[in-house]
Amino acid sequence: MKSTVNLLGPLAGPWEKLKKGWLLYHLANDNFRFMFEPPPPDEWVALDCETTGLDRRRDEIISIGAVRIVGSRVLTSERLELIVRPEKRTISSEAVKVHRLREQDVAQGLQPEEAMARLLRFIGSRPLVGYYLEFDVAMLNRVVWPMLGLRLPQPKIEVSALFYEWKNRRLPAHERGNRNVDLSFAAVMGELELPLREAHDAMNDAVMAALAFVKLRRLLSGT
Repeated sequence: MKSTVNLLGPLAGPWEKLKKGWLLYHLANDNFRFMFEPPPPDEWVALDCETTGLDRRRDEIISIGAVRIVGSRVLTSERLELIVRPEKRTISSEAVKVHRLREQDVAQGLQPEEAMARLLRFIGSRPLVGYYLEFDVAMLNRVVWPMLGLRLPQPKIEVSALFYEWKNRRLPAHERGNRNVDLSFAAVMGELELPLREAHDAMNDAVMAALAFVKLRRLLSGT
């Protein structure tokens, strides 16, 4: 697993400037150029999505939770909660058991493009934080790509990777990387002595990821 010491995302350099220019050139909607502005210092957005199922190519987003992080504070007063109406997929019975969202619960939700526009404005250029964020980003990118001609450009920070690194740093050098680490959300929150909210609710999961990130950032920096 990669080192995650740099908690702010990639450092600016010639390659990053070239990449930014290329992305801006291909951006299909100039109203979203704000995503490429320098992010506010010491700010992030933690997010989570619930979906109709776990197939990244076919399933759809039905709820999004996002919350801002400023320094060492999780600003629950600055949050975004969206219900999204799927366009093609029904919600599987297995998914309903997990997140408790039924067809009738999302029937009056936002269209995916409108939900994504609101989310992008909420995020701005801030780095993204999440627990198993790769899945959420893949689902979001399926909506973003047709809208903007590119994927989410913000740096992305994986909470489970930070937790893995922190656990390994506490081991003797010869044991690092050789022990299995329980990366379940319950284990992460328990080990960090943080409150465990009811899981598989987009806002609850976003807040828990934010709390874990804030504490891991402090632990990994030694402050």
